[in-house]
Amino acid sequence: MPKATRALGTTLTKGTTTPVTIGSLTSINGIEITADTIDVTTLDSTGGYKEYIGGFKDAGEVSAEGYFDSSAGANQVDLQSDLDDGLVDDYTINFPTTPTAKWTFKGIVTNFKVGDAEMDGTISFSVTIKVSGKPTLATTI
Repeated sequence: MPKATRALGTTLTKGTTTPVTIGSLTSINGIEITADTIDVTTLDSTGGYKEYIGGFKDAGEVSAEGYFDSSAGANQVDLQSDLDDGLVDDYTINFPTTPTAKWTFKGIVTNFKVGDAEMDGTISFSVTIKVSGKPTLATTI
């Protein structure tokens, strides 16, 4: 029987040598991999159906939202610099599962937003990271 795991404790980190956790998040959208197809139908294809082979794969985007935290420990403000620099960096989504599981991927920040502020609300934060290359889902016993 499958065992469900509570999402509390899931983290998004940046870097590999000294990973830093992006703090004050309330949601992290996971990786969704899609594949293109290439039409290889020919005039002598049988059965009247189109035929395909696999094409390029796209790991999409990872988006995260939370409460804006301007402290250095939250590492949110650093993502604005990453957007400005346009450089690919290493990211990890760590799941609080047993055995532990994580997505590791390279990505580039494509969207950074701070400042939805309402009278009865909090100041929001969101970021979108475009996955570059093949992500890896791994478990550790």
